[in-house]
Amino acid sequence: MEHRVQASDEKYQKLFGKTEFPESATDLDFANTMKRFIYGEVKQHGNLSDPQRELITLVVLETTGNAGLFRKHVEGALNIGVTPVEIKEAVYQAAPYIGFPKALDALHIVNEVLKEKGVALPLENQTTVTEGDRFDKGLTIQKQIFGSDHIDHAYANAPKGQMHIQQYLSGFCFGDTYTRGTLDLKMRELLTLSSIAALGGCEPQLKAHINGNVSVGNNKETIVAAITQCMPYIGFPRTLNALRCVNEVLPEQK
Repeated sequence: MEHRVQASDEKYQKLFGKTEFPESATDLDFANTMKRFIYGEVKQHGNLSDPQRELITLVVLETTGNAGLFRKHVEGALNIGVTPVEIKEAVYQAAPYIGFPKALDALHIVNEVLKEKGVALPLENQTTVTEGDRFDKGLTIQKQIFGSDHIDHAYANAPKGQMHIQQYLSGFCFGDTYTRGTLDLKMRELLTLSSIAALGGCEPQLKAHINGNVSVGNNKETIVAAITQCMPYIGFPRTLNALRCVNEVLPEQK
């Protein structure tokens, strides 16, 4: 018991300094339950670094649209050494899955926090593709993650009137987004997995990205650790649905 309380206090202080948990003045019992579960248990679990945990948290809060907690965790991420570029790249990474409106809302908050801290904007450009090669480079990464046979099959079987969706996936989702600098493919796939888990109801896509995570070098332990970080913000039902998908794709070894 005392270990959990101490661990939560230390982790919270590391992220946010010696500030009171916001709800402590009005809902102390709930505040203690929340703080000790998130910072004394969830954020202690698994093989992820603190920066990885915070980037996952940011993407999940961007996905769920919680502006207040998102702002707080932008500040927390900066406090533990996550760079402004890493934060922005995490926000960009989620856009193909959650849509531009939520991504823009998150970017506005990031920019407000960075300006308050005196960070000059815009940040260094991380684009690595051109209009001429974005599709080809995106298709290459798409095949690297999901396998050439799978992607070739998707193109070959796309209805005539829906081929543009496959092309948008290759060009925008992978060409414009996955090719960007700063975050590697392993981190981008973890962020994508976390965003899709937070959305809920996207189990086929979630299973595809579980396989995608494995193909870029994330093992089951890391995948479960990432989903665990999502749990306080998405609740148990979506978490358990995500874990069911993980276990179907990657059965436990007896």
